[in-house]
Amino acid sequence: MNVATGALGSLLPMLGELLKEEFNLQTGVKKDIESIQRELGSMDVALRKVAEVPRDQLDEQVRHWADEVRELSYDADDMVDAFLVRVVGHRLTEHSCFKRLMEKMASLFKKAKARRQIATAIRDIKAQVLDVAARRDKYRVDSVGANLPAPTSTVDPRLLSLYKGKKEIVGIQEPVDNIIKRLTDDGDEEVSRNQLKILSIFGPGGLGKTTLAKAVYDRLQRQFVLGCFVSVGRNPDVKKVLKDILLQLDKEKYTNNYNLVTFDERQLIDEVRGLLESMRYLVVIDDIWDIASWEIIRRALVDSNHGSKIITTTRIFEVATKASDIHKLEPLSHDNSKELFYRRLLGGNEKCPADKLPEVSEKLLQKCGGVPLAIITIASLLASKPRHDWPKVYNSIGFGSGENEDVRNTRKILMFSYYDLPSYLKTCLLHLCTFPEDHLIKKRNLLWKWVAEGFVREESGIGLFEIGERYFNELINRSMIQPVQNPELGIIKGCRVHDMVLDMICSMSKEENFVNMLDSHEQHTISQRKARSVGLLRQLKCLRVYALVFGVWDWIGNLTSLQELRCYIGNASPNFLKELAGKITQLRVLKIHVAPFYMMTDELKVLSRKFKRLKLQSIVFDEEPDWEGFIPPRKLIELTLVVGFCRLPTWINSSLIPNLRHLCVKTLDSQHLEILGLFPELLTLRLWSSDTICFEVMGNGTFPKLMYFTNVILRFLQGAMPSLQSIQLEVRVTDNFDFSSLRNLTCLEEVTVEMNCLGALKSEVEEAKAALRHTIYNHPNSPTLHLETTFDTGFWHGKR
Repeated sequence: MNVATGALGSLLPMLGELLKEEFNLQTGVKKDIESIQRELGSMDVALRKVAEVPRDQLDEQVRHWADEVRELSYDADDMVDAFLVRVVGHRLTEHSCFKRLMEKMASLFKKAKARRQIATAIRDIKAQVLDVAARRDKYRVDSVGANLPAPTSTVDPRLLSLYKGKKEIVGIQEPVDNIIKRLTDDGDEEVSRNQLKILSIFGPGGLGKTTLAKAVYDRLQRQFVLGCFVSVGRNPDVKKVLKDILLQLDKEKYTNNYNLVTFDERQLIDEVRGLLESMRYLVVIDDIWDIASWEIIRRALVDSNHGSKIITTTRIFEVATKASDIHKLEPLSHDNSKELFYRRLLGGNEKCPADKLPEVSEKLLQKCGGVPLAIITIASLLASKPRHDWPKVYNSIGFGSGENEDVRNTRKILMFSYYDLPSYLKTCLLHLCTFPEDHLIKKRNLLWKWVAEGFVREESGIGLFEIGERYFNELINRSMIQPVQNPELGIIKGCRVHDMVLDMICSMSKEENFVNMLDSHEQHTISQRKARSVGLLRQLKCLRVYALVFGVWDWIGNLTSLQELRCYIGNASPNFLKELAGKITQLRVLKIHVAPFYMMTDELKVLSRKFKRLKLQSIVFDEEPDWEGFIPPRKLIELTLVVGFCRLPTWINSSLIPNLRHLCVKTLDSQHLEILGLFPELLTLRLWSSDTICFEVMGNGTFPKLMYFTNVILRFLQGAMPSLQSIQLEVRVTDNFDFSSLRNLTCLEEVTVEMNCLGALKSEVEEAKAALRHTIYNHPNSPTLHLETTFDTGFWHGKR
């Protein structure tokens, strides 16, 4: 399935298989099939060329012809499909399965009835094909076309730097300081200081309202007892917004609160008010589109008379006027626009003299009008093209001038960037309109959906998931989607789609007859009217079983195309892991959670000997065998062992698995830390220990690339973990942990602390919080602090 070529990708191989001698088709039918193949193959090429040209720049007859060919491909595919269902009994869904299924069909074709059926189907297809083909030369379809850049396999690091940290976002410091001053400048009167303040950030799409609000929230959050940041969106579900507020305000209380599902709006409002009425809070309500939704949400945000603050963002001025103060977000200055533009093109903070880039780059920059989304998108587009092609880009976009042209020009840049995509990326991008607005789209789930839908084209020697990951990275590099990084793993966990991009792809998907909006809330769903079914699985690539399964698993060896397996096992036959390693040669991800009463020690050792033949990149086990006989695959990237050890297994060392990037394991002593510190590529380390011993981390060159660390209590000496950006700690107040060594982590940007208050005096808890905040405030980087307390209802108010 391809948005440019319809169903031709699956139809052409199907017709080719029908030509084989074993099907004994009549000579006339074979000739008809060959004629159809030639015409459809030629149309496939023509459609790909047509798809490279913006739809509004195509001649109307060419546009109509392309739509007609796509519809024809769907009809022909349905026709052959229906025939195969009658004679075979199920859908032919995988090209690699053709041989096996065609063998079953061969005997059926010997029957006269079957031959007559396929002959009739082929004649009908041929008649339609010739009818459409007759208009091809008349409309001069072959005269259209465009050049496409070479694909990239990894995310451009220059682009990732733009999403790295709020301090590095171009032009944000001044408006952040301005908003904070307006929110916190309360004068000398106590009444004024305690009043609730509401400020709205107002401006058109693409200016960075959400980014600015998040930067302010991160700066002010530590000054408030409670805080949350929630999005509303164009088609709001107010009940969901209120539930999101509750979940962020008190995650522990509401995460598994099933009563929340049954609450109506009034009950949810009362619940939020109950949490906020005696607290000093900071709340951000992002992306409000209408007054009615805001007024309902506003009822929940009670004035607690403790100096609470509310920030809203909107592109609707009438909504902004409902706040007590309005910050109108202005476009970037010319200097800031140039800095952002060149940073995307060249990377880092480098500023490029204008004479080193084509003159047209300055013209393009001016047309962006200081809109960050437009600047990043056009710079991403230029980064993928040779510089001598840049004037063509400028001339092709067709910029306008006059009032509100900045917004219109941004839309034109987005449209041009869409049409510059190869057809396979257009299909993947349009598929994203099936997700709700402001939704975090998880990368791994998305890629497997693309594979299942048939959007990912097979390439020799490369797994479909890896190809899909390359598509994902290409869309990031072209700034069509925004990457979302996992703060704990240091990897891209998913993406979001900017609302202006979402508007564009929803419109394009409807125009291309790919996806239509069906319900009254304009949720994006696959249309039942004419959009085609694309959800048929080919061969199974990914199997995830999230329930505990008891029984025989011997069938697992039949899934020879499996690349990812995640399962919970209650029991299994001895052949389970042998089948797994012996027959599933394409396996990349293996995550097995074993019931505590079921042991697989011997099977694991057998499996490990065969790992060397696999290209496994990720292994997760919570089984507790003797791991000393284990032989890890050398290309391993992720390892999680949710087990306890008497000592660290000898195979967990940098010489055997040098490419390891993500590790989760139990540690016992400081010697283990020294071993783990020698992994040259390690980015993420999750440790836990059964005791509360505080280990020291030396600044002796260990952990050279580690960016994210969690759980075990450590004391950091000068020069320790030189690349660490985020740390998560679980501390007991009664252990009197010294936070001051965090100042030796020179790259630290984020600190998350879960403070266990059990058995502590209330005064001791306040002292621990004060010591932590003092360290964070005095850290050279002013890292963001996330502080949670547990068992805080068990304070001792006097002597123990």
